[in-house]
Amino acid sequence: MYVLIAPCIENPACRARGITTDEDLRHFSRAVERCRHFSIDMVPLPCPETIYIGADRPPGSYLDRLATPAFAALLDRLEAEVRAVIRERGEAPLALVGVDSSPACGVTATYYSSVKQPGRGAFLARFPDIPAIDVKEFARYRIYLAGPLFSEAERAYNLILHDLLMAHLFDVYLPQEAGDTDPARCGEEHGAIFAQNLLALRDADVVVAVIDGADADSGTSWEMGYAYALKKKIVALRTDFRVVGHHERVNLMLEESAAVVTKKEDLPRALGSLLPASP
Repeated sequence: MYVLIAPCIENPACRARGITTDEDLRHFSRAVERCRHFSIDMVPLPCPETIYIGADRPPGSYLDRLATPAFAALLDRLEAEVRAVIRERGEAPLALVGVDSSPACGVTATYYSSVKQPGRGAFLARFPDIPAIDVKEFARYRIYLAGPLFSEAERAYNLILHDLLMAHLFDVYLPQEAGDTDPARCGEEHGAIFAQNLLALRDADVVVAVIDGADADSGTSWEMGYAYALKKKIVALRTDFRVVGHHERVNLMLEESAAVVTKKEDLPRALGSLLPASP
């Protein structure tokens, strides 16, 4: 299992001078962390811009400096090298992990001209058969799983979701594993559990919330609201077929703050999984 990654993710010095922010470095670090956590091999792509122009270069668009026959010939050669690596490994990569806005390795946007436009960069566009994901999205893999945990059935279902998401290369925090299952706990334990869950919510990249029931669990609703205030992505799972209105499945405030799916099998896709959906 491997990904082909833009080389600047491991070596930011490959990027043009002065464009790498602290936020970029955090995303790069988190992407590497995800690969190590799940034993995903990182196979660095060659950097066409560094090869063609040099490492210490000012920022510029594709049309500014790369729209030449010589650069096109370089891309031909580098594409052949990468496809040879894929053949040698005997399996396709999970994805290309690129860096958005890059003239060569952009995924959903690229500086083809002085104005950023949608589409892949010139190098990643050579691989339309391979899924591509921006490093910022790839780095978003730590999930806080919010949901009721008060019955054996609820806790068992949470574990099913935990295992499903882990199988799709997401790291999952499960509050019931923090000891939030004992009605006889004391006030100090309340405070410790609250603090631990709050820290996990802050550290999470995404909140997955189970909002089944005639009314969603109050603790889950609080966690969704807190995550929304922190501007975190929220994906809600509502398998309950009951509705509360013509256009509401459960509660408009919860629904409007989240992407809602109705089957657990749809969660990986909603979260941007690199793996194919289960049949």
